Amino acid sequence: MTKQPSFLYNNPDVLRHTIHDAGTRTLQCGVTLPEVRLAYQTYGTLNADASNAVLVCHALTGDQYLLGTHPLTGKEGWWHTMIGPKKAIDTDRFFVICSNVLGGCAGSTGPLSLNPATGKEYGIDFPTVTMRDMVQMQYDLIRGLGIQQLAAIIGPSMGGMQALQWGSTYPHAARHIILLATSHRHSAQNIAFHEIGRQAIMADPDWHGGRYRDFGVIPRRGLAVARMTGHVTYMSEQTLQRRFGRSLQDRTQLSYGFDADFQVESYLRYQGSTFVDRFDANSYLYMTRATDYFDLAFDHGGVLAKAFSGQTRYHVISLSSDWLFPTAGMRQIVKALNASGHAVSFVEIQTHRGHDAFLLNEPDVMQTLSSCFGTV
Repeated sequence: MTKQPSFLYNNPDVLRHTIHDAGTRTLQCGVTLPEVRLAYQTYGTLNADASNAVLVCHALTGDQYLLGTHPLTGKEGWWHTMIGPKKAIDTDRFFVICSNVLGGCAGSTGPLSLNPATGKEYGIDFPTVTMRDMVQMQYDLIRGLGIQQLAAIIGPSMGGMQALQWGSTYPHAARHIILLATSHRHSAQNIAFHEIGRQAIMADPDWHGGRYRDFGVIPRRGLAVARMTGHVTYMSEQTLQRRFGRSLQDRTQLSYGFDADFQVESYLRYQGSTFVDRFDANSYLYMTRATDYFDLAFDHGGVLAKAFSGQTRYHVISLSSDWLFPTAGMRQIVKALNASGHAVSFVEIQTHRGHDAFLLNEPDVMQTLSSCFGTV
């Protein structure tokens, strides 16, 4: 057996996170999971009556590190453009909470965690988790922090799915819910892209049926391909054309081989190679499966409007060039919220940057979120 490489993710000595112990929980799939833990970070100060708390739900490959230097990558937190003193989500005003989701790989209970029954890591034996499971654990965390009602919940992408689940399962838990570049269910096309990524991971000889850590390896090639495939869906055709076109990478002539001749090829290979050092392959399988299973209308007899009750105010924000979660799908959410009697605002932001625009220095996104939080 070869020497096990250094797995930094899920290592508490590296991640420096706070842990919430949620105890034993029965998941939607029917499996009872013991010793559930959520890793989380907070930013800002909770006020005396605990009325200024904002929950941020992270996207598919995100984590709890919104601000500051990320302990694994050395880069800035994933939403430093939007959160901080005097920013759209102002930490001088709000107490911001973000947890790594159940099934993640940044400290929360997931495939990398030890199974108390065996003393070994769960690996692929970890039970399937859903958005409902993730949100139930977050609810337990919020109550553990002494917060009875959140000022707001905001989620982009998969985080928006969690925010929708919050609004459905706990209709009085937040005064405002902000949905950004998300959907109430995945399309067949999105499920198809995820399946390509999962098959790439499982076809990698180093996956070893999900027990790769026993062999001291990581399915790097498969996970990198999964990331490359996913990353294409986060960008738009306009962005790819503007940024890369058909420009060659470090050469003036074609190689007539299979090197990265084009800049776009080199870019995707870089995205894949850096991803494997900060994310666990099995967690990627579980996270993509959770998003594929999410269908808020299905859980309510196929009628989306029946998923919503209470008096929460919703703010729905779509991105014009987002083909992962198109504006048409977000309008369905708005229509359902109107039908259920909720106060709802809607805006489509014009941008060529595709789905990932919510992560970038996009002035219209910043301005829109500032306006939303100005009403919170």
